[in-house]
Amino acid sequence: MSSSALLALLLVLVAALVAGQVTYVAYRHPTALQPMMAGMTAMALMAMVVVPVVVR
Repeated sequence: MSSSALLALLLVLVAALVAGQVTYVAYRHPTALQPMMAGMTAMALMAMVVVPVVVR
């Protein structure tokens, strides 16, 4: 595998872990946020950061 493919795989795994963690925290404290919305927001924010880096 090339280094760019490994970097892309690493970024996907980190994004999934961050979204899962945010969703879990929202699940444990449901009055703060809806869990699914928190997970989707985390994925959107990670995509906003990762896509310009990968496209570049």
